[in-house]
Amino acid sequence: MTIKDILELYKDDLQAVEDRLDTYYRSRINLIPEITDHIIHSGGKRIRPLLLIIAADLCGYCGDRCYTIAAVMEFLHTASLLHDDVIDHAETRRGRTAANRIWGNHASVLVGDYLYSHAFKLMVDDGDPAVQKMLTQAAIIMVEGETAQLAKCGDTAIAEAEYISIVERKTAILISAACGAGALLAHAPEAQVTALNNFGLNLGVAFQVTDDTLDYVAAEEEFGKAIGMDLKEGKITLPLIRALANCTPEEKASVTDTLGRSDITDDTVAAIRTLIEKHNGIEYALTKAANYITEGKAALDLFEDTAPKRALVTISDYILKRRL
Repeated sequence: MTIKDILELYKDDLQAVEDRLDTYYRSRINLIPEITDHIIHSGGKRIRPLLLIIAADLCGYCGDRCYTIAAVMEFLHTASLLHDDVIDHAETRRGRTAANRIWGNHASVLVGDYLYSHAFKLMVDDGDPAVQKMLTQAAIIMVEGETAQLAKCGDTAIAEAEYISIVERKTAILISAACGAGALLAHAPEAQVTALNNFGLNLGVAFQVTDDTLDYVAAEEEFGKAIGMDLKEGKITLPLIRALANCTPEEKASVTDTLGRSDITDDTVAAIRTLIEKHNGIEYALTKAANYITEGKAALDLFEDTAPKRALVTISDYILKRRL
């Protein structure tokens, strides 16, 4: 099974999600759909809605509630992106000019707030307390993760365990919730809900670790954002954490001094990338990501070998094979 096979298998389901998204974000205030349309239709892969639909299918769900909850997942994710881009002073998002660069920070924050609010309204209208609890908890944890990341911005003393904790909260928790919510829609046994939550959490950590690694080695036109932006934003991610743990005091002092400046150049990014390669940071991070994928796949052992299970395994493998 390939990614193309999965997209073909769930093509109608994904189109149903798109139809709901286009309906749900309409507003009498024209600026809201204008900004939302700019980011929602900017090439996102809909990984969270897709995971929710596959997880529901794996657990035997039949119905159309999954499309609404899938739209909720995308709204929560999109709102977080709008807010993140304001915090990070981002210039691009998915290869396009970031919304905050076009409409300003105030409008981006307010539309992010609108999407969060609308997501919660959709959950209330759906009326499933278990789904509401899982997704609202995930939203709270996401904000905690983003706040923790902000607090650690520029801190070269950050430990690997702290970094992983931030990744689990700011990225992996929503992917975990997408998988778990799919099981809840099917009224699956608690063991299956837990297994899919664990699968999603491991997949989410691997996704973010890989993404952070791509920030150093990907081609910009493939990555969809400027390379080296994590450094310019003061974010200390796993490849650099590994390098800092093994470099000389002089090398660490140089990195610390660099991250304290606001004028980091491409040459500086290249120099730090060389340091990371010298101390095996890229390979170390990708190996860590692969370990999380392995652990995530193990969580699926509870389920029989079916097309939805194979789809989840294929998505896991794809996370590691994104172009470097």
